[in-house]
Amino acid sequence: MKLAFVTPELHSLVRRTNLASVSESLSTALREAGVDIRVMMPWTRDVDTQLLSNVEELCQVTIPTGGGKSYTFEITGGRLGDLPVFLFDQAELFAHRNPYGDDNGPYTNNWLRYAAFARAVLASVEPLGFRPDIFHCLDWTTGLLPVYQQAEYFERKPEHPAARAGSFFAIHNLAMQGSFEREILPKIELPHRFFRSVRGVELGGKVNFLKAGAEFATVIGTHSASHAQKIQERDRGYGLEDVFLRRKKELVGITNGIDYHAWDPQNDPLLPAPFSAADDSGKRRCKAALQASLRLDNGPRTLLACTIGRWDADSGFDLVAENISQILERNIEIVVMGSGQPDIHERLKNIEESFIGRFRVIDTYSTSTAHLMMGGADLLLLPSHYHPSNPLFAIAMRYGVTPLVYGQSGLEDVVIDYTNDPKNGSGFHFEPYSTEGLMNSIGEIIKVYKDADAWKQLSNRCLSQDFSWKATAAEYIKAYRRVTRRTRARRAEAK
Repeated sequence: MKLAFVTPELHSLVRRTNLASVSESLSTALREAGVDIRVMMPWTRDVDTQLLSNVEELCQVTIPTGGGKSYTFEITGGRLGDLPVFLFDQAELFAHRNPYGDDNGPYTNNWLRYAAFARAVLASVEPLGFRPDIFHCLDWTTGLLPVYQQAEYFERKPEHPAARAGSFFAIHNLAMQGSFEREILPKIELPHRFFRSVRGVELGGKVNFLKAGAEFATVIGTHSASHAQKIQERDRGYGLEDVFLRRKKELVGITNGIDYHAWDPQNDPLLPAPFSAADDSGKRRCKAALQASLRLDNGPRTLLACTIGRWDADSGFDLVAENISQILERNIEIVVMGSGQPDIHERLKNIEESFIGRFRVIDTYSTSTAHLMMGGADLLLLPSHYHPSNPLFAIAMRYGVTPLVYGQSGLEDVVIDYTNDPKNGSGFHFEPYSTEGLMNSIGEIIKVYKDADAWKQLSNRCLSQDFSWKATAAEYIKAYRRVTRRTRARRAEAK
């Protein structure tokens, strides 16, 4: 199986969002699973090529645009370990800019940058001599690739290697869609007939890159099976519910993995003691060390909760912040790590002063503290409205930390609710998304925690889960086979 893996970020070379980690971990796991993969990405300003070996210039492709202007991409190849990487260098569009924007916000010509990049990727497969079976496209920056594949290859050049491939469009952040004015259509040489709401790129009177990928890709992927179902429901698909409902047969959900080398409680040098499901005594030592380092009350049977991430409404922190005092009054210790608006930070600091020894605020990310939090915590607060490909729940479970998630977040199928299914439960759900829903679940958690044997069994069940990238890669390969079957069927119909 030959795979062109198209992404704007790769963790070792350039990272702006969580997509960088997902891209590198998944592409590496696919390579290890035997997939003949090539990573294709724009050569942006902050790409660090020091980790690449065997770097060489390979070829050029020239992309015309409306108004008679064209852009030439220089394609450079290299290897990140065993992973082949192709960098698409275009000085005017990418070389002096970051992937998405700067301190002033997104670049105003992102529509042009990523339209040209999508066309360059398609045009490159012939001169590169790499004939992929599948284009794996990630998020809105690659959304036009399946559209150009339809307009410029399926219809005009059916024997071109770019026309013989299928496409898999992976949605990691549904909220970021790449929406631009319709006036860009002639400037990116996209026929106006594609500007329609059904089987088209139009949403709300604008050109929507994410919708384009979701409409034209052979198969669409999101980050869990339950999330694939939820986004078909009204007001859960960020305006794309009709697309997902119409294409539900081509929609799959695959849970992202985590790096089991970086996150391994049996061999974690940042923990004071190792532990596993077979021997969890080290976890008690980690909890004591976490409490001591953060000057929390040293109570081995005090429920210790933590959360890591942005302090904003998207992460569900608005609900947590509203109820922190009430939770702390239930004899629970809480550690929060992250960043947010100054007013939220000030509010948290005031609560910290009121609950000395019970509540700690860490307002910057620390790798060593994050590992110690996972090693020592009992409960992870992850109250996001939806789950935008965040691997934190899997990292927590890898360390025997029980997650508390919103019951409609898209995590319901990977975090099984203990309250409803004690034999298989690996965490807790709360519903509705309200103070009452959250505090009712906190009450249930406290009841289970008071039963030391039940909680140990729950924690060990979390430790035993397999969220490795190896397992995730196997699921992607199954999805790719769906792509190739549908691609063969499409070609047979066209003959």
